[in-house]
Amino acid sequence: MSTPPVPARPGRPRTPGGRARVTAERLAEAYPEYRVPLDHASAFQLLAATILSAQCTDAMVNRVTPALFARYPEAPAMAAADLGDLEEIIRPTGFFRAKARSLQGMAQAVTDRFGGTVPGRMEDLVTLPGVGRKTANVVLGHWFGVPAIAVDTHVLRLSARLGLTDETDPVRVEHDLARLWRRRDWTDTSMRLILHGRRVCTARAPRCERCVLADACPASRLRGGDPGRVRARRADAAPEPDAA
Repeated sequence: MSTPPVPARPGRPRTPGGRARVTAERLAEAYPEYRVPLDHASAFQLLAATILSAQCTDAMVNRVTPALFARYPEAPAMAAADLGDLEEIIRPTGFFRAKARSLQGMAQAVTDRFGGTVPGRMEDLVTLPGVGRKTANVVLGHWFGVPAIAVDTHVLRLSARLGLTDETDPVRVEHDLARLWRRRDWTDTSMRLILHGRRVCTARAPRCERCVLADACPASRLRGGDPGRVRARRADAAPEPDAA
């Protein structure tokens, strides 16, 4: 899905709150419908796929998970899996040894502590091996319907370029965005921000001329900004959220 260029609109927002409102409104227009890019049929499968997506493309994860979930569809089966077999299946996703340990540890914890059912609360999810706030927020927002903001590298980059936050820590960025957006918009807007970061506001070559937020974005080249400078200033300080 491509995003058509939108002409500049009057009344540029001058505050983070104003830019946050414009961001939510225009991204909803640009991406009215979307789906979670990780294929899954249960909360457990979405959780496992999200763990695998660290430092890996969603397309690669989706090539690996059919075989993974055919053999280990739920937590008890994966908890009892042969670790070497698990590693071999997920090898194409990279960091496969660490990810295999995270997957099996997560499955064991879900089996032992939650009766084989993935919990639907942040405070429980983040106690599982391999699960940080970003991964937990993906599952909460897209499976349990709990408003949640998943802060990945795209959200970190775009929230900085748009002047929505001065923070570089993912948890602090999440909290800043939560104050700026209406709670009911958290899941949809953060997902749309991720899509926009992948398709338009990319790390190396942002397409400002095709951006629906260009007239509101302080870093837009069309306004004399330098998106690369914003990205470079924060690159060292911002870790990869939930890296396996």
